[in-house]
Amino acid sequence: MKTRFIINPIAGTGKQKGISKHIAKHFKNYDIVETKKPGDAKKLSLEAVNKQYQTIIAVGGDGTVNECLESVINTKTALGVIPCGSGNGFALHIGMLSSPKEAVKQLKKKNVKIIDTCTINKIPFVNVSGIGFDAHIANLFSRLNKRGFINYMKLIIKELSYQPKEYVLEYNNQTQKISAYMIAFANASQYGNNACISPLSKITDGLVDIIIVKKFAKWRIPLFLMKLFKGNLHMSKYVQTIKCEKIKIITKEKLIHIDGEPLQVDQPIVINASPKTLKILTPNE
Repeated sequence: MKTRFIINPIAGTGKQKGISKHIAKHFKNYDIVETKKPGDAKKLSLEAVNKQYQTIIAVGGDGTVNECLESVINTKTALGVIPCGSGNGFALHIGMLSSPKEAVKQLKKKNVKIIDTCTINKIPFVNVSGIGFDAHIANLFSRLNKRGFINYMKLIIKELSYQPKEYVLEYNNQTQKISAYMIAFANASQYGNNACISPLSKITDGLVDIIIVKKFAKWRIPLFLMKLFKGNLHMSKYVQTIKCEKIKIITKEKLIHIDGEPLQVDQPIVINASPKTLKILTPNE
């Protein structure tokens, strides 16, 4: 089985350094390529699919996984991940260990599982995307020279003056007008680092979870973060969860993030679930 490892050398805080020697211990029929700029992982994964590689393994964070995603959707090629990003939300959701060395061992004894993906205005994502505060933070974070969880949290604290925005949601034959700090679109459960924005999300239910974080007093932020990391955010009275196959969002906001990467999109924003469209490698259960 031919495998291509696509390494993002600047993802996260550098955990991918030395990964080649670990790969060599556990894999035989493979090649390793590195990205040099944004968009390279997309090209390298498409090349591998066209050459009929059975597996592509993204060595990086959720952004690297997303770049590889479009090429492997609805193909015979399976996608795996070695978590080396700042958050690694998708990798953690599917049970990958945070140590790259241990993750390589997991992939040697892998299972192939067919899961859902989602799209925003026909752009695919597999983990968590969104609009509002998290998109604002993703945009600022993308400009930082220093990555990692600590710098991400510092940025969040610095930007707590962010104000709620107005949105109109159309889903399941109903319309809802809301004021919200953010709206997350979740296929999987977390941003990364065990920050579970959508604890009840399942990657095989054929649905996208829409997580609406409504306005609340600033003094409640520590309580909100506690629920986020404990995995019970859905129990907060300031959080609304909508499960649906499709939703349209009408707003003046154009900045979103797709699997953690900021992007400007046209209005309206249409999110669709795409059931059973991706083969992934999961740890041996």
